[in-house]
Amino acid sequence: MNSNQDPYSDIRPYKDTEVSAVLDALLHNNELVGALSQYKFPKFYQWLPRLTKSVVRIGMARQFGDIETVRDFQSLVAEFMQKMIGRTTSKITCSGIENLQQDGAYLFISNHRDIAMDPAFVNWMLYHKKMQTVRIAIGDNLLKKEYVSDLMRLNKSFIVKRSAKAPREMMKALTQLSSYIDHSVVVDEASIWIAQREGRAKDGDDKTDAALLKMLYMSQRKQRSFAQMTQRLNIVPVSISYEFDPCDNAKAKELAIKAAGDTYIKSEFEDIESIVAGITGFKGQVHVHFGDVLAGDVETPAELALVIDEKIQGNYKLHDSNLIAAGQLENMSEQQQRQFESRFSGLTDAEKAIAITSYAKPYFNQQQYSQNNTQENSDV
Repeated sequence: MNSNQDPYSDIRPYKDTEVSAVLDALLHNNELVGALSQYKFPKFYQWLPRLTKSVVRIGMARQFGDIETVRDFQSLVAEFMQKMIGRTTSKITCSGIENLQQDGAYLFISNHRDIAMDPAFVNWMLYHKKMQTVRIAIGDNLLKKEYVSDLMRLNKSFIVKRSAKAPREMMKALTQLSSYIDHSVVVDEASIWIAQREGRAKDGDDKTDAALLKMLYMSQRKQRSFAQMTQRLNIVPVSISYEFDPCDNAKAKELAIKAAGDTYIKSEFEDIESIVAGITGFKGQVHVHFGDVLAGDVETPAELALVIDEKIQGNYKLHDSNLIAAGQLENMSEQQQRQFESRFSGLTDAEKAIAITSYAKPYFNQQQYSQNNTQENSDV
C-alpha cells in the first residue's frame, strides 16, 4: 500500500491483516531467535547455539500458531505481564477509570517514569476493564533493530521520528505525527498514550513539555483553534506512581554527572538496559490514576501544559517511599528510614541526595498544587 492510500503506513501499528506476515518474519529473524536463546538458555546457548536456537524457534512457532490478530498478540503480552506483575510488584491499584466511557476514544497524556512500564500499566488497567487498549507513542531511538520495531508495532505502538534533524524533515515528521494522533482519536476512535515530555522525569519532577502540545496542533492549525483542538482530542491526564523505581540509582548517577557540569555520554545499549531493568526490577506498589477529560477553553500550549501538570501532580498517589524521602511519614521509625536509604548504599553522597530528592519531589509538587488552589479560592 502506498503512502497516498495510507499516509501513516511507515509509523502506525500493524493491522490484523499484516500480523501473519510479521510473525513469520520474526520467526525467521536469526538475531531475535539468538537473543531469546541467550536470554532463556544462556548455558546451553554457549555450547550448542544451533540446537538451542532450533528449540527456541519451535517454541516461538507454537506460541505464534494461535495468533491471527493484534488482539491475540496482546493476549500473549498480557500473560507475560501477569507473570511480571506477580514477581515485581506487591500491589497494583487504579482510580478514575470508572469515569471514562467504555467505548470512548481518548488521548492519554501521562507522566513518564519508565520507558516500557508506563504505557504497559495503563494498558493493563484498560485491558481488565474490557476497554480498548491504547496505541503507544514510541521514539525511533528505541527501535534501532527491525525486530524490535516489529514487536512494538504488533503491540499497537506507533513511531515518533526523533531522528529527523533537518528542519523540513522535522516539520514533515511532526505534522504527520500530529495528523495521525488526530486521525486515531477522531476517525478511528482509537485511544492514544503519549508521555507528557520526551525522556523520563529522572528527577521526579513531572512537567509537561509545551512543545508536545504544539505538535498536537500542527496538523489542525488551519482548521480550528487550539482550544477546539484540545476539546476534540478528549485529553485525559494520567498519573502513574511507583513505590520503588528500579532505575533510581542509574538516574541519580546520570543527574549527578550533569550537576557537576560534565557531559553525560549514554552507552550504546543503555536504553535497552533501562527497559529490562524497568520490567524485571521490583516496583513495590503501583498506582494508575485516570483524570477527567479536560474541559474549558485553553488557548495556548503553555496554558494547557500547566493544566496537565496540575492534574498529574495533584492526582499522583504518594507512597511511603515519597513520604519518607520528604520526611513526612507519620510515626516513621529509624528502621524504615534506614531500609529506604539502603537502596542507595552504592551511591556517592551527591548521588544519594539526588535519588532521595527525586522520591520527595511528588510530595512537594502536591503541596505546591494545594497552595495554589487555596490561593485561587481565596482570590475568588
